Amino acid sequence: MTASQHPDLTRRLNDFLPDFNHWLKLERGLSANTVDGYTRDLHHLTEFLEDEEPAAEVTTDMLHAFLASLHDLGLAPSSQARVVAALRSFFRYLVDEQVIATDPTTLLESPKVGRMLPDVLTVEEIDAMIAAIPPEKEESPRNHAIIEMLYGSGLRVSELCDLRISRIAPQEGLAIIEGKGSKQRIVPISPEALQRIDQYLPLRPMPKPGADDILFLNRRGARLTRVMVFLIVKQLAEMAGITKRVSPHTLRHSFATHLLEGGANLRAIQQMLGHESIATTEIYVHLDTTHLRRQLLEHHPHYRNATP
Repeated sequence: MTASQHPDLTRRLNDFLPDFNHWLKLERGLSANTVDGYTRDLHHLTEFLEDEEPAAEVTTDMLHAFLASLHDLGLAPSSQARVVAALRSFFRYLVDEQVIATDPTTLLESPKVGRMLPDVLTVEEIDAMIAAIPPEKEESPRNHAIIEMLYGSGLRVSELCDLRISRIAPQEGLAIIEGKGSKQRIVPISPEALQRIDQYLPLRPMPKPGADDILFLNRRGARLTRVMVFLIVKQLAEMAGITKRVSPHTLRHSFATHLLEGGANLRAIQQMLGHESIATTEIYVHLDTTHLRRQLLEHHPHYRNATP
């Protein structure tokens, strides 16, 4: 490719998919099924990044966040491995075409079959992440509330990003969460999380149009992206000296594991996580939230000193 043919480095990932598909078929000789699978995987990536990042600015951390989100959705390790293969092929293609200078997939690892569960953080490690939050920074109350919501309520990162102020009931210590498939459930919120939210709200930036009711905003007043939450969590883990690979899903998984190890009822944990075994919105609406709150008060480390 000559300099005059060099592509615009501001172009989005989606812009390169048609040519990439032709390259897979003609240069790599892959089957139609494989090409279709790679295309679907890459469309999922652009959806995850909300088509905001130019191809030249996609980082390894962003790809790790994407793969962590697939894990959170319960994608089988074999399917996750195919996604990694699609990412590697695509970004190597972009390097060959001189769209990007370095390949962000170099450090990606394919998941091992049979090792589906992520690392679990100890209570001490989670407390160390919270202690690592710099108290003097304006975004610190927001980031503290984010950690408390992920670990104290077991939210998915997408649920956290979409959390609405109007759906939080502070007096009851509850929030209505919209999960996968637009299914709603009620989750308890810890007193510590509510306190941090109260500290954050006066500092919350002026919302952009359409973001008035969104709780967690970036400095420009837009809804936080899943990638940004991943980076916040990853940075705090590094600042706390944690060597495990930590993502927002690690906190969700730690929430469930600590409850289970503490003796909480498995059914209650499934309800709080919003697993597919709870099928309808009506079940959430009529849930005995007193029972769920009791499970947290008795078995979750960050609820034990709260008043029932």
